[in-house]
Formats: sequence, C-alpha cells, structure tokens
Amino acid sequence: MPQVKIIARNFMDMVAGLPAMKLDALYHNTFICEAILRSLPPLAKKYVLQMLYIDVPVTAKAMEEWVLADGVSKHKVAIDRLIQLRVFTETSDRKKETSYRLNPTFQTNLQKHLIHGGVLPREPMPSNVTVRLPSLDDLETYALEQWEVSSMMKVFQRGLLTQRDKEAPRLTESGFQFLERGVDLADLISFLLELSFHVTGEAYNINTLNEFQRNTIKDLVDLGLVKLQQGIKESWFIPTKLSTNLSMSLSDTSTRKQGFVVVETNFRMYAYSSSKLHCEILRLFSRYESMNVSRELDFSPFNHGANLTKTQKRTLRDVYPIMIEYQLPNLIVCAITKESLYNAFENGITAEQIVSFLQQNAHPRVAERTPAVPENVTDQIRLWETDMNRVESTPSHLYDEFPSREVFEAACDFAREYGGLLWEDSKKMRLVVKAEIHLHMREYLRRPK
Repeated sequence: MPQVKIIARNFMDMVAGLPAMKLDALYHNTFICEAILRSLPPLAKKYVLQMLYIDVPVTAKAMEEWVLADGVSKHKVAIDRLIQLRVFTETSDRKKETSYRLNPTFQTNLQKHLIHGGVLPREPMPSNVTVRLPSLDDLETYALEQWEVSSMMKVFQRGLLTQRDKEAPRLTESGFQFLERGVDLADLISFLLELSFHVTGEAYNINTLNEFQRNTIKDLVDLGLVKLQQGIKESWFIPTKLSTNLSMSLSDTSTRKQGFVVVETNFRMYAYSSSKLHCEILRLFSRYESMNVSRELDFSPFNHGANLTKTQKRTLRDVYPIMIEYQLPNLIVCAITKESLYNAFENGITAEQIVSFLQQNAHPRVAERTPAVPENVTDQIRLWETDMNRVESTPSHLYDEFPSREVFEAACDFAREYGGLLWEDSKKMRLVVKAEIHLHMREYLRRPK
C-alpha cells in the first residue's frame, strides 16, 4: 500500500481518489492513459516507460537499484503515486517480497497509443464557419472572471452555499467538493481529461458531444473552463487554459498560481486577495474579519502597522467589520480558532483539506520557507480534528459461510487487489469489504469456479 498519503491538491489528485474499479474502467480510453502519464512526476514517468514492455512483475529491490542514494525519497513518492493511480499493481509472494507490474489495461492501451497514435473524437471547426473567435488574452480574462464571479452565483444556486437569517452566505461541504456533485465522477473525469487534449482558443462543434457532455458543458462554462458561442447555424465551445491544463504534472510549476495566504505561529492569517471565492473558503475554517487598508498605512505581517497611530490600531482591534478612508481592497485578516475549525469539521471539511489549501496558496514571501505553514499550526489543526473524530465509520458488507477455504482466500485476494478489504478472519472464514466494491464482489463470487 502507498507509504505517502497524497491529498487532493489538484485535479489529478482527485483522479487518484477514484475507486479502483472506476480507475480501471478509465484506462480503456487511450487518451486518458496519456493524460495520466504526462501528469506523473518525472521519475514515475521513467518507471512507466521502462516497464511498458515488461510483462512480468519487477521486484521492489530491483527497482531500488534504478535510483541513486540521494533519490530514495523521490523514488518512494513516485511508487506511491503510481499505486494510487493503479498504474502499478502491488503483489507479494510467499516470502513477502513486494513486486510491481503495470496495470494490464493501462499497459496495453498506452502501447497502442504510442505505436499507432490516436484520433480525438472531434476536430476544430473551420475558420470560415467560426468568425470573431476571442484572442487568447481575452479568453484567459474571460476564464478568470467566470471562475471568480459567475461560478459563485452558480455555487449559490446549486445549494453549495447556505445562508441563515441575518448571516452571510457560506460554502457547504458540497461547495468545497463541487466537482463531485450529481454526476458519476468517473464520467466527469473522463470528459475533463478528454478536454485537456483540445487546443486552447480553437472552436469545436457542440453537436459532437453526447447528452451527458452537453449537460456538463453548461457547468464548465460557469466555471470558466470553456466558452460557448452561437453562429448562424452552428454552436461551438472554446476550451480555455483552465481545461487544457488539467492534467499538468505536479512538478510543473511554470504556470502555478501565485499564492496569497500568510499564516503566523499565533494562528493569525493574512490573505492578500479580493476574490469573493477566497473569502468564502476562508470563512469555512477561520474567524473572519475583513478590512480595507491603504498601502500607505502598510499594515501587514511584514510591517505590523508601523505607520498606524495608537488610535488607528485600537480601532482595527475593536471594530468588526471596519472600513476606513484609505482602502487596500486585497487584504483579508483571519484567525484560526478551535471553534472555527469545529464548524468546518461539522460541515465535512477535513484537516488535510485545510492544511493543503494553506500550503498550496502560501504567499511568495513565505512559500520558499520550509515549511510554508508553521508546524505548530498544522499539527494543532490535525489534533483538533482527532479530538472531534475519535471514531470513523466506513460503509461496509460482511461475508461469511464460504463453501471452502480456497473460495475464501480468492475472495480476500480480489478485495485486496481493488483496495476494498477492511478486515478478515482466516480462522472463521469471514471478511468485511467496503460498500463501493460490494456489487463487484458479489458478481465475482457468483462466477462459476
């Protein structure tokens, strides 16, 4: 099993969180196999290509010899990532020696794609049909505006925001994970990965989409991933960089968005942003205070109000919310408290999601530090979650009364292979599996032996 827990920091991490059955189904699409390959860290890509035409398992000890001594940590991360995505399957022999081999479906389809290439399900429309397409700069501006403004309206309409009497709207658990709502996540991911192979700024006929994709494209418009245009006879969609960069490698930082959050050891946060979406996310897990302060006043964690008078400082502490004459529209001051985190946990937000958000959005002035977020803050966030979630429940199914030990052991191997085995009792031949593989387990046991 993976030794490093990979939390959902970007789109490809969400792909890695899919159930094993759905991941295997995705790999029947050759373009998805290529998208997964190019999203991998450099060392993981090397392992895939090196084992692409090897049909037998390779021992873990043999693979460790492929890297130098100073590359051990990168080797472990690469192996864990490949296992998370089920690009590698892990096996152990009777001597408990671990071996790895490529997922057969992934291996076969990636071989076909590299040898024969592939044809996308649609080609760009001719320029004489699509006139006045937006420039790349205009398209990027449109994408950012849609993400920051229109998506907030859609989030509210879809129930991803909730509002109580005399209270400001706030994001719910569903809002924090809005891509998962209402549809089969594997179908959604398949379509998004397909979009990542389209050309930014080119027009594609909307009639080439199936019913599910046409329904999904409306939400993608709201989020700024595509732009829709209507011609005299035809309609088309135009992918933006937000969609074509979805399968970007985690190691590619050239287009990574600049961070905006500074977290201090006293649990104080300073967010340099005017985004309404950022405000609502911060409200999820912090005590929120908004202020508009002039740059001339230079009130920041790097210069703690050195130019403020005592009266101004007292006003900043005592008044909530405040609005003073000089405005700096990109500063949000928050504090992480036990109560604010408990509210987040009750809404289904996890400590790992909060820590990941703070780390991935660290301000450039602190992003170069190690760690970017003070350890006492991240440790305390996790401890408060542990206090609240001492018992964790997992939907599951119990299997017993197996006709023979051979059938029992085969069932255990099947559940273990797909990451669904929770508990087994070899003596009484009983096992418990996750609910998500229950139907597949039942079909497996019904097969003629």
